[in-house]
Amino acid sequence: MLFNWPPVHRAAAAAVVVVASIQSVAAYAQEANAAGEVRRIDAQAGKVTITQGEIPALQLPAMSLVYRIDPALLKDLKPGDKVRFTARRENGQYVIIRIAK
Repeated sequence: MLFNWPPVHRAAAAAVVVVASIQSVAAYAQEANAAGEVRRIDAQAGKVTITQGEIPALQLPAMSLVYRIDPALLKDLKPGDKVRFTARRENGQYVIIRIAK
């Protein structure tokens, strides 16, 4: 039982729980909804450039950003379209997982 562990082991177990909790909150905070305007599309490379407002949940200021995207999500989009989208940070890159006009 945890209560029979030496104090050092209890402290280590508590630290693991805290770190796991922080990581799960951080993972949740890495996804956000936003709105913007399509500037460029590169379906072959699976990329879209969107000018968007600030996205605090992803710690992004208002800017134009190249997002990775599944090319199938690009089929009805063209430069100039106003869109709403859901993006997440994956391995240091921003990926759109949902997008609609």
